[in-house]
Amino acid sequence: MLSRGDLSLVLSVLNGRAGGSQAMPDGRTPRPGGWNRFVLEVTSLGRVVEELRRASARFRNDIIVGVGGEQILLDGPSSDPLELFEQTPLEAKP
Repeated sequence: MLSRGDLSLVLSVLNGRAGGSQAMPDGRTPRPGGWNRFVLEVTSLGRVVEELRRASARFRNDIIVGVGGEQILLDGPSSDPLELFEQTPLEAKP
C-alpha cells in the first residue's frame, strides 16, 4: 500500500488467496490492469450491503475475507467495479 496525504494506492498480488485476487463466483479471475477499482472504506460492511441490496445494487460476489479486512465488489453507476472494504481492527490481527 502506498499513501500520500489522504490518497492510498493498494496493490493486490495475483496469488488467488488474497481478497483482491480471488476469483468471482462465475469463475472470472483478475488480469493485470483489468480489475482496477475504487475502494470505499465503510464501517459495518454487512449493514451497508443489506441497504444496497434493498436498493437493487448489483454485487459481483459475496463478502469475502481478504488481507486486512472484509470486502465485496459491486457494479457502480457505469458498471465500473467498486469495492466496499471494512478493515479488520488492528488488535484482531495475529
